[in-house]
Amino acid sequence: MRFIINLLITGAVIAIAAYIVPGAHVAGFWWAIVTGLVIGLVNAIVGGILRLFTFPLNWLTFGLVSFIITILMILLSDELMGSKFDVDGFWTATLFAIVVAIIEMIIGSISKDKKR
Repeated sequence: MRFIINLLITGAVIAIAAYIVPGAHVAGFWWAIVTGLVIGLVNAIVGGILRLFTFPLNWLTFGLVSFIITILMILLSDELMGSKFDVDGFWTATLFAIVVAIIEMIIGSISKDKKR
């Protein structure tokens, strides 16, 4: 049940971020859920391998390389999803990643307060 709730929250976050960021488009809420799954899988598989190989550089740049890998995974997800999820370019993907991170941080802090 927790997985389904997290999946719906991720879909909502992707839909909100696509609404806020100019140049990022998602075909609908259900495609936002699928996009969240695709970004998560691509980030876990391809991004994990890239983070493993770039660990020394990531350590030297205080995590900047990891953020760039996340942006590249959003662009890869854009290519995999076709017209259902579209990001116009690198800078749009950067803004999209920042907005998603901020929204997830806000939701995380709200849910943490409810657990207390």
